[in-house]
Amino acid sequence: NMENIDPMGIHTGDSIVVAPSQTLTNKEYQMLRSASLKIIRALGIEGGCNIQFALDIQSNRYYVIEVNPRVSRSSALASKATGYPIARVAAKIAIGKRLDEIPNAVTQKTLASFEPALDYVVVKIPRWPFDKFASGDRLLGTQMKATGEVMAIDRSFEAALQKAVRSLEFGKRSLLWEDPNWALRANVSSYPLEANDLRLWAIMAALRRGISVEEIYKRTMIDPWFLSKLENIVGMEERLLSEPLTPELLREAKRLGFSDEQVATLADRLPEQVRELRRSWDIRPVYKMVDTCAAEFDAATPYFYSSYEQENEAQAFSEHRAVVIGSGPIRIGQGIEFDYCSVHSAWALQESGFKSIMINSNPETVSTDFDTSDRLYFEALDEESLRDILENESLSGDSPAPSIVQFGGQTAINLAQPLTRSGMPLLGSSAEVIDLAEDRRRFENFLSELGVPQPPGAGVTSVDEALNIAQLIGYPVLVRPSYVLGGRAMEIVHNAGELLRYLKLAMELDTGHPVLIDKYLEGKEVEVDAICDGESVLIPGIMEHIERAGVHSGDSMAVYPGLNLTEEETETIVTYAIRIGLGLKVIGLMNIQFVIMPDGNGRSSVYVLEVNPRASRTVPFISKVTGVPMVNIATKVMLGKSLKEQGYQAGLWPRQKLVAIKAPVFSMSKLIGVDTYLGPEMKSTGEVMGIDYTFEAALAKALMAAGSNLPPQGTMLLSIADRDKPEALPLIRKFAMAGYKLYATEGTAAMIEAAELPVKMISKKLSEGHPNIIDIIGDGTVNGIINTTTGGRIPLKDGFEIRRAAVEKHIPCFTSLDTARAALDATINGQQVYSVQSLPDYRNKGAK
Repeated sequence: NMENIDPMGIHTGDSIVVAPSQTLTNKEYQMLRSASLKIIRALGIEGGCNIQFALDIQSNRYYVIEVNPRVSRSSALASKATGYPIARVAAKIAIGKRLDEIPNAVTQKTLASFEPALDYVVVKIPRWPFDKFASGDRLLGTQMKATGEVMAIDRSFEAALQKAVRSLEFGKRSLLWEDPNWALRANVSSYPLEANDLRLWAIMAALRRGISVEEIYKRTMIDPWFLSKLENIVGMEERLLSEPLTPELLREAKRLGFSDEQVATLADRLPEQVRELRRSWDIRPVYKMVDTCAAEFDAATPYFYSSYEQENEAQAFSEHRAVVIGSGPIRIGQGIEFDYCSVHSAWALQESGFKSIMINSNPETVSTDFDTSDRLYFEALDEESLRDILENESLSGDSPAPSIVQFGGQTAINLAQPLTRSGMPLLGSSAEVIDLAEDRRRFENFLSELGVPQPPGAGVTSVDEALNIAQLIGYPVLVRPSYVLGGRAMEIVHNAGELLRYLKLAMELDTGHPVLIDKYLEGKEVEVDAICDGESVLIPGIMEHIERAGVHSGDSMAVYPGLNLTEEETETIVTYAIRIGLGLKVIGLMNIQFVIMPDGNGRSSVYVLEVNPRASRTVPFISKVTGVPMVNIATKVMLGKSLKEQGYQAGLWPRQKLVAIKAPVFSMSKLIGVDTYLGPEMKSTGEVMGIDYTFEAALAKALMAAGSNLPPQGTMLLSIADRDKPEALPLIRKFAMAGYKLYATEGTAAMIEAAELPVKMISKKLSEGHPNIIDIIGDGTVNGIINTTTGGRIPLKDGFEIRRAAVEKHIPCFTSLDTARAALDATINGQQVYSVQSLPDYRNKGAK
């Protein structure tokens, strides 16, 4: 059983959840358990079922909120929290097994009819996307807004909560973090305690200033038991601030979940000094096993969490072993693709005779299934936790188990330097290689020495330097921080004013690294994933983006194989990829993004936009469509087995006779106040794949799967930026010839009328009466929208109402002419001709 810390009115997916329930009396628990069994029997449910209750603790009355006769999000959390594999058991029930016939896979002694018992506390905290969407409505309610979640396990609520907060990966934001605006507030009414993503931190700030648990309870309706536990954490903060740091105090703080960094901040030390004190005082975490039965039976599964107690149940492997560092919570820019990579790497290690050790904090993933790896640590992905685990996995006098950081996205890559500084070995590309690829000045010199062109630009650390570089290379420029994921805080700026505004934002982000400024090249974008063993490079395939450069690769539609690449362009891309992989000394995976710019003389130039010596979000896509098991091969390369020894030739893998398209999926309807306009900062929350033998058929499938397909006929609303009008006219003509009715804003309508095409002008300004743009979107007149802007913040705001209205009515809205053109082609030519086959059949029939 699980309990939401937040009261009724907040979606379970947006609520902090604790297991087992902490505030129910035994009578209340048994009452709800009996009600659950009655409901299941009355409905005749066989298999997984999730029931949500609302309980009035004053009267003991309860209400059934909903019954889900299926495996749900909560089921996944319950499985990871207890070790009881709900989906697995439900599948066996579906084929006729009874609970007393299904063995418990964790204990391998008891049966599935044995209900789990927990001798620890589990806390789940949602991961919201407001670090990416600062303008989004942060208030939480019945519409879920989180993109992912983290889970932590410990022996007390306080420790599990603090561990979960660290797992969220919001920079170095622990429970000590406060908004500077809260500093001078003295009464409870002035604190932002309404339900939003920052309420936990606001409660902590209020408690520090002496506001009582009772007052906070009246404002939040969060049970006083939970608030008193937060008060315990505040009490320890005060002790660390005021008392000398003794072994007893440090041990007590660690048992309450304080990280070395928190202790260091409060006790005026450096984190490494706190770590050394812990070692000298023998204050180390031990690792406890999740066993589903509160230690009544021995567990056979290797599923561990850390705690500051006495007995360590995770003894180091004596066999060859390696650690796979996972990717943490699902968020924009770092999704389930990296879980695919982590899982396949663990399997490759096992195939190679190595014990695979997985570290991750995400209960939604396959990597945190107890049987995916030989050993699972459910822990935060930070330096302290990893060093503790790696030390625990060291045999006496032996070096620590080596770690693989290539498959956990930017989270794992960012840990490469700290682990290397701590003397922890890495498998695959070194921390020096990773740093070279991220350090703009060094990488620019590296590419220059290789003779590989890149857009002119530089890394800057001051406003004056930024303005000078932008002026030198010419606007528009692409600006972004280094060492970030998903294009976070990336923007195209068109003048000095926009650049100054951006730099203010970047300084607030404060990554501690330079801001990168590049000349913005609006050419054809191409992407390559490759495997390098230090002597040769294998390129499974080349992907061409439908949208030109300027739209983040995660928000672009990627096409395999590149259908519009000349033989010369393909050869250049392959040559550059091999040159970079060998020159950079990559061992394992590498992703390179190129832009191809025509020179006006029928030729083109290929530029390198960026190189990432790690797995990218396209690795699962390219692995599936080519049949090349990239993660498996790369993991074995890291273990010392060359491409040749694995039976793979260097160079470009033979092109398949199929077309596959990766299309993004967005969750904009859930995030009020967020603009849907696509640019260099990633906004999609998922992706789909369409595969067939023709571009149009594959694209039709991808758009249908993503929910972005156009009806065969209908009405299009057009609002085109002046600079795009010449290019848009042939596309508009094509829509008219296909039978679509056209509505357009004033300037766009004038262009269409001048081309002698039928169009109805509609007012963009809401103050100019009815019907206006929002009216015809809202009443269903419009089936599709094309809205492009000139760039800059003010033009973006002009079209915001159009794009938001489209999202609310689930109407496809294209902010790129390239995407709109492709969607029309798929509608006209693709929906009638696509085939339905299995993925292996497409590959086998498509192979040369």
